[in-house]
Amino acid sequence: MDIALFSPSSLFAHEDDSSSSSGGEEEKEETQQTYIERYHKFPGMDLLIQEFSFHQLNANLLWPGTFAFAEWLVEHNTWLKGRRIIELGSGTGALAIFLRKTFDVDITTSDFDDEEVEENIAHNCRANGMSLVLPHIRHSWGDKFPTSDPDWDLVIASDILLYVKQYPNLIKTLSYLLKSYKIRDKKTGSDVQVPWPAFLMSWRRRIGKDDEALFFSGCEDAGFVVEHLGSRVYCISLSKTFSA
Repeated sequence: MDIALFSPSSLFAHEDDSSSSSGGEEEKEETQQTYIERYHKFPGMDLLIQEFSFHQLNANLLWPGTFAFAEWLVEHNTWLKGRRIIELGSGTGALAIFLRKTFDVDITTSDFDDEEVEENIAHNCRANGMSLVLPHIRHSWGDKFPTSDPDWDLVIASDILLYVKQYPNLIKTLSYLLKSYKIRDKKTGSDVQVPWPAFLMSWRRRIGKDDEALFFSGCEDAGFVVEHLGSRVYCISLSKTFSA
């Protein structure tokens, strides 16, 4: 198997391939789902990840932010201790699988309501020697969340700000997860680094400054505090107005 630092652009459909189609049947054949498996380097391990050759909402790819965030979380691993975690925009599930195998964290994957994505995450769990498939939530941002009593105290994500039109829906989902959370066994002490609950996000894909500001200003309008922690990692938490 090839080893990749992140999914290359070759996983997208080639422009010259699409231009070679002349009939409807040929175009239909080109849209049939295909897969590629390759090893990706994470801190301390390689993971074998099956990726779609194409997916309409980019759930097929591992973006650079995944690997940068993994490295950052290794350096700040105490921030994960005792947390119940849900990852938004899990895609292939690679980051969640890495965190589970490395730190044995309690983590749930989530991506938009799509059976193919859920099955692929389960496949990647098994391909990397996990005896149990990670729990998964199928949820399209902005829709009613399928869990009526969310108890994840840490929401994480990497490189999910690609679609500007989805920012209001993403913020709506974040608002539900953070504002509906009821504090149970909250830890105290000097080892608690992240607010409880919180959204921890890494962003490495390049977008316009105006678009980036649009998301963060939308978070602040929704009652969140946005803090840049360095290395393009952001912590978004409830303001005192909304805190319990």
